Amino acid sequence: MVVPLKPAARGKSRLAGASVELVRAIGLDTVVAAAAAASVVRVIVVTADAATAAALADQPKVSVTADPAAGLDAAVAAGIAAAGDGAVAALLGDVPALRPGELDEVLAVAATHPRAVVADAESTGSTLVTAVGVPWVSAFGADSFARHRALGCIPIIVGAASGLRRDVDTLAQLVEVIERAGARTRAAWTAQG
Repeated sequence: MVVPLKPAARGKSRLAGASVELVRAIGLDTVVAAAAAASVVRVIVVTADAATAAALADQPKVSVTADPAAGLDAAVAAGIAAAGDGAVAALLGDVPALRPGELDEVLAVAATHPRAVVADAESTGSTLVTAVGVPWVSAFGADSFARHRALGCIPIIVGAASGLRRDVDTLAQLVEVIERAGARTRAAWTAQG
């Protein structure tokens, strides 16, 4: 599982007013939930944020690789290269309400397809892309769900309430999931006031 995380000071530009600590917490909660999923062997975090890397140093199953600073798909590709052979997936680092069991359920279905994708709550973006036995390709960014489908990814149907679909790009989206978000995100939200 590859999770790209921008440096917290630069990440989440649409999350206006969010502290660096809150942005970092969203990413950390996403990584911790992914690592806790029984079907995930290893989580490779791709980042240039030293504080984020340090915060993950003691997390089981988590390793960090350098972000090549060439965009989101390049960061994901760097993580996929570090993963080696086998089934691989990329999870965006802004789903702080993700539960490990939700990820396990989706990965079990995704394993039956060469390529699969999970849409965000608006059904325009992608939160998770997987590949099994085929070369990695991804097309994250605006309207990525349609672009991933055009690349041959099979959509995995996930309920609207699932933390896997609830990516956080705005304060309104964060408010919608804060009660379900991981402990770091809730603490940083409270500290921010």
